[in-house]
Amino acid sequence: MNRLVTVSVVMGVYNPADGNRFLESVHSIVRQTFQDWELMIYDDGSKAAYLPLFQAATKLDSRIRLLHGKHNRGLAHALNEGIRHARGCYVARMDDDDWAMPDRLRKQVTFLEAHPKYQWVGSNAELMDKHGVWGLLRVPQRPQTRDFLPHSPYIHPSVMFRKEVLLRSGGYREEARYMQCEDYELFMRLHSQGETGFNLQEPLLQYWEDRSSYRKRTYARRVREMKLRYHGFQELGIMTPAALPYVIKPLAVGMIPGGAYGFIRRKSKKWRKKQGEGYGE
Repeated sequence: MNRLVTVSVVMGVYNPADGNRFLESVHSIVRQTFQDWELMIYDDGSKAAYLPLFQAATKLDSRIRLLHGKHNRGLAHALNEGIRHARGCYVARMDDDDWAMPDRLRKQVTFLEAHPKYQWVGSNAELMDKHGVWGLLRVPQRPQTRDFLPHSPYIHPSVMFRKEVLLRSGGYREEARYMQCEDYELFMRLHSQGETGFNLQEPLLQYWEDRSSYRKRTYARRVREMKLRYHGFQELGIMTPAALPYVIKPLAVGMIPGGAYGFIRRKSKKWRKKQGEGYGE
């Protein structure tokens, strides 16, 4: 069990909403063309009823490791625990309801080994729901600081990091004020420290987003994101008067009626699919 591997895939789980989708997510790693990996599933204090599901996942492949937390402490803690136990020199993110394309790990490892100046690599992603693929998320190939204004320019579960950059930066922030915004905070912090990432311009992930996804953003979460944007933009040196609309954007979006926002969201992303622009909230 102490043998080193090339890639450690880290997945934090807490009471998965759909057991079949979770197992399909795990299957998508098992089916990778790149085989030198381990998948660490960190159970962040799920109810006991979910244990058989997690155990079924570990039986899919001997390279799958199950870690348990006694209490639910949030995704940032789950990911930090996964990173702490990771034996790979690369750490790939994965959510429990997304699917990785078969060549995802191979293409990302190949890129990082050929481009030492980049500390992580993400990709575009297909949007899917129970009806299948309905859209495409595009992100900038070489994100710059200004790309953080409208949204994070990286699709978190599509990213593979060099583990050393996560260890050097201190990993994910676990404080309550960063809850559900931990990825946005991490990428802004890494950029402010002079680190750089890259996005492959092909979809290497199928990202689950159904018609109710927008409802997950509570008012408290929007307030946290607003505060994060303000401080993060300051650290990046982009907190100018022109940035103020982007700071208050989370609250402004929250004022749009749910049904209308869901319609706008889908229409705008389909437009971006044609125009090749980044994705928004």
